[in-house]
Amino acid sequence: MKILVTGARGFIGENLIAELRNRHYNDILECYRNTDATLLEEYCREADFVFHLAGVNRPQNESEFEEGNLGFTSILLNALEKYDNDCPVMFASSTQATLDNAYGKSKRAAEDLIFAHAKSSNSKALIYRFPNVFGKWCKPNYNSAIATFCYNIARDLPITVNDPSVKMNLVYIDDVVEELIRGLDDHHNVVDNFCEVPTMHTTTLGEIVELIESYKKSREERSIPNMHEALSKKLYSTYLSYLPEDRFSYDLKMNVDQRGSFTEFIKTMDRGQVSINVSKPGITKGNHWHHTKNEKFLVVSGQGVIRFRKVGSEEVIEYFVSGERMEVVDIPTGYTHNIENLGDTDMVTVMWANELFNPERPDTYYLEV
Repeated sequence: MKILVTGARGFIGENLIAELRNRHYNDILECYRNTDATLLEEYCREADFVFHLAGVNRPQNESEFEEGNLGFTSILLNALEKYDNDCPVMFASSTQATLDNAYGKSKRAAEDLIFAHAKSSNSKALIYRFPNVFGKWCKPNYNSAIATFCYNIARDLPITVNDPSVKMNLVYIDDVVEELIRGLDDHHNVVDNFCEVPTMHTTTLGEIVELIESYKKSREERSIPNMHEALSKKLYSTYLSYLPEDRFSYDLKMNVDQRGSFTEFIKTMDRGQVSINVSKPGITKGNHWHHTKNEKFLVVSGQGVIRFRKVGSEEVIEYFVSGERMEVVDIPTGYTHNIENLGDTDMVTVMWANELFNPERPDTYYLEV
């Protein structure tokens, strides 16, 4: 299948082409702003499906709306008709097509052209009136508030929010791409003659800013935001894609002594925390128990033994562990426990606790195993 993508270097186009290639659609005809007219005609002759994503939304003057949205659509359809190509045409329109502004009018006129083409050529028109689309690779400080917020906040640059109560309808780029690719198999989602991305999120501008600022803060606090809501998960992924390339990493506080080190890695409000424990050869750590706090130990390097003794009992239980065998050991409440490095190299243990450490209520009681 030969797939023509106009606007191939734009936000949606770049993401769509990347995923098409992931799914082994390798015959992609990419049309850019400066693609030669002769080459475009050749593409229109060969195409089995057209993703028409090219458009103008931030011109220097309003006349460019008609030229970029309506004019180019007309050129595209004329080329298809010249070669009697009745392949399906998908068009990236906008919810603003219902509004009486220059951009909306140009999009609505392009829609009408595509519907007329589909009727005359007995082909399919897949027209999407997209709301705000967000995700990786969207150009900041252009036409996406989310891209701008993510880019600026990640760089400690100021942002402007005129009215935080403004409601926003959002679709995530991966959901958009998934829906568009379904159209290749005629499985697109149609509602009242137009197509829609099934998953849409509604929130306010202020809530978006609060979330993005919390993502920045989470790196400073070494925590992970709550990902329970789908929007938060998608927005967090979007934010990380705008990090400056020299700020992908961040330092952790290592608590170091003669026994080794202990470093908190990830903290969450509702799923506890993960820490990395390094023990020197011959060192034993622990010898304490908990009422409610529970933990999981995973030795990823070195070898050792985890010992348990139920409080009030004399019986000692041993679990021998090694980085050569990935084995999680649960630390039940009511058992005093320790971990000893039996090897001649550092032993590295990943430790998860079901709650954040609270120095005022540590729920940790010293008792030799």
